[in-house]
Amino acid sequence: MAEKNIEQIKFISSRNIFGRVFLAFALLLTLLFGWFSVSWMVGSMMAELASPSDFNAQATAQTALNLSPSDPATNWLSATAVKDDKIALKTYEKIVQLSPNDFRWWIELGRTREQLEDFAGSEKAFLQAVEIAPNYSFPHWQLGNFYLRRGDEKKAFGEFQKSAAGSFEYRDQVFSTLWEFYDKDTAKLEQIVVDNPQAKASLAKFYAVKERAIDSLRIWNTLTNEQKTENKIFSELILQAFYEKKFYRTAVEFASGLGKESEAKAETVQNGGFESPIKDAAETLFGWRYTPTEKFDVKLDSSSKKEGNRSLRLLFTGFANVEIKNLRQYVTVESGKRYRLTFWLRTENLKSAGTPNLEVANANDDKVITSTNPFPTGTNDWQQLKLDFTAPTNTEAVELRTGRGFCGNNCPIFGSVWYDGFVIGRQ
Repeated sequence: MAEKNIEQIKFISSRNIFGRVFLAFALLLTLLFGWFSVSWMVGSMMAELASPSDFNAQATAQTALNLSPSDPATNWLSATAVKDDKIALKTYEKIVQLSPNDFRWWIELGRTREQLEDFAGSEKAFLQAVEIAPNYSFPHWQLGNFYLRRGDEKKAFGEFQKSAAGSFEYRDQVFSTLWEFYDKDTAKLEQIVVDNPQAKASLAKFYAVKERAIDSLRIWNTLTNEQKTENKIFSELILQAFYEKKFYRTAVEFASGLGKESEAKAETVQNGGFESPIKDAAETLFGWRYTPTEKFDVKLDSSSKKEGNRSLRLLFTGFANVEIKNLRQYVTVESGKRYRLTFWLRTENLKSAGTPNLEVANANDDKVITSTNPFPTGTNDWQQLKLDFTAPTNTEAVELRTGRGFCGNNCPIFGSVWYDGFVIGRQ
């Protein structure tokens, strides 16, 4: 076996000159192929990592182009790095020849032609992009904007409608563009959504963000229950927008309708008798919200109550902050109307130069409307407190919250306070 291997080696080493030339040529081709492959990859990578806004973008673009002259990406970087639209145009025309089936390059060509006022050529390029990717929103978005700039509203609408139908991302851009173009004309804007449930849900969210609560609810309520369920993500965004924009009456109605806070009702203290658990501040919009803090604890208490099965105990063990405000609830009201808030209070071993009190504040501007006197020190049995107030003209909700009298920057509170039986009603 060893002798046979030696013979094979001798046979290979004794090839004639033509065999050696062939091997050398093959090796050269392999090296050339490797060089071009590596240079192509390096050039392409440079084009992907570089930005046209870099201070040395033109130099980077030229290096990448030298390494990979037939790569659309390196040519794109070269086109975007130059400041001359005419030079860029020639490059984009080269790019679409190199990669005729990539809609992105046709869009870039259309933009550049439009900059040079070749509107017919620009339209042709945008149409080619749409033909290549008819189900993508981006080409329709670009063509719609082109038509809108050219004053052809009918064609623009058609393209915007297709763009909005296919993409959540571009819907908001379409809505924003037409919102400004038609000076907040809802009728024009709603022509875009037609019978597309997802687009309608997006539009309802858009109206909520734009502080058009009535329009938002109107569009949302055109959806069937099944469509509302399918677009649940939009319902949560709409509710959050109502809340953040301080449309509290609309928000509480919307939340109740969604089943998100089934107990939430207008002009009603939710869980006023503390029969249900107190939620973390991030878990509710209209229930009692509690934010834990040092030396102040809140617990439901079944051993001491005025009515029902339990009350709420606030335990202070040296809490010394200037403000408390970490137990609160928003209650919707109607501006200009008179209300009375009643609740039951009990204290035990309460000590401080600045004891707690109960504040009613404007939820829209955080200003205190009215408050009780500081709670009595020592131990005091259940007593009912009443607060009468008029809802300010600029509010849709009031905030019930525990405050305290000012007694310095380091004024501790010790002892316990119990709440029970919160009720609000019109006078």
